This record gives sequence, C-alpha cells and structure tokens, in this order.
Amino acid sequence: MKDRYTRVKWLLGEENFDKISSTKILLCGLGGVGGICADTLFRSGFSNITVIDADSFELTNQNRQLHSENLGEKKAEVFHRIYGFKHLVARIDENFLKEFNLKEFDAIIDAIDDINAKVALAKSVDLKRQIYISSMGGARKLDSTRIKVAPVFKTYGDALAKKFRYELKKANFKGTFDVVFSDEEARCKDLGSFMGVTAAFGLNLASLLLRKILLSKS
Repeated sequence: MKDRYTRVKWLLGEENFDKISSTKILLCGLGGVGGICADTLFRSGFSNITVIDADSFELTNQNRQLHSENLGEKKAEVFHRIYGFKHLVARIDENFLKEFNLKEFDAIIDAIDDINAKVALAKSVDLKRQIYISSMGGARKLDSTRIKVAPVFKTYGDALAKKFRYELKKANFKGTFDVVFSDEEARCKDLGSFMGVTAAFGLNLASLLLRKILLSKS
C-alpha cells in the first residue's frame, strides 16, 4: 500500500527508512538555508525533529525563506504549527548551551549565521558520538553549482568559512566536521541573497545528513 513516503522507501529500503525516521535531529536556524533543510527532512521521513530559532519573519525574508508570509511571527512557532516539530524560540550562545541538553540528539545541524553561536555550538557537540554538520555563507552569491562539501578546515573561497576557521582555532577547537560552502566570489558587499543558492545550501545539508546517517553504525 502506497503512502506519502513510498518513493523515499523505494530509494532507501524499509530498514534505512526506519533508521532515518528514528534519528533524533536538532536543527539550529530556520532562515533561507535552515528552513529549506527542515522542509526537506520532513518530506523525506524524518519524524523526530527539534528546531531552534529566536527570530521573527520580516518582509525582507520573503525573497527566499519558506513560510515568510507569516510576517511578525516567530519562525520556530510557525514551523511547529505547520510541521509539528518540537521547537524552541531561543538564541544560541554559551549560556543557552550550558542549560540545554544537547546530548539527547543523534545529529545536530547548524544553519545559523552568527559566528559566536556557531563556535559555541561546535564546541558543545560530542563529535565522537553525534553527527554534526554546518552551513557556511549562502549570501551574496548566484551560482549554486559552486556549492561544495568538505571538512571545515579544508574549505576555501568562502568568507564565512574563513572567519569560522579562524574563530575555531582561536577557541582551541581540536575536532573536525563537514560543512556546506561555496567558493564563488561575493557579488555584493551587503547581505544580498538569491533563493537559488540559499535553498541549495539547505538541500545539500539535508542530503549530507541523510548520507551520514545511512553510513553510521547505529
């Protein structure tokens, strides 16, 4: 009997589908990258997702962000209402992470653009036990074919990744993890954005997570 996930099950097989549906996911950030990633995971059969975002939808989000017609509403609350995700309206920083039980998740996705938050999150993850992936800079770019996946310290041509590498080293971070980045040269000085790129970042995050879960032993 067919259901909404039939085509995913044809692709993955029932055992692998059960594996992804039982994986406990934390998605940090619901902007142009994170929102698309969340939607993709939901449509692919991930059913245990918690989302975190402190921001509300603004008019300028409407060029690229899913559900941004809900102006003035908290992004996390909108995604909870539409998808049924567990959610927190919160800003990630060191103080938040001291109180938050990050260890309960099997996989953490960083789709936030604040460097201090990204560093604090990376330092809090158990890289030996948890899957951790991160998005670099999707703004100021037009060519989605320039998007790549690499370990964070092997990225190049991406201004946010460069800053992230610097701050991780300054924080004496010793591990490594894969990130989605682009080596395309920035097209403008301000944070201009094109959905064809930011959405592709989110799709790459979802694909990367899926592949890592299928390769994991547990």
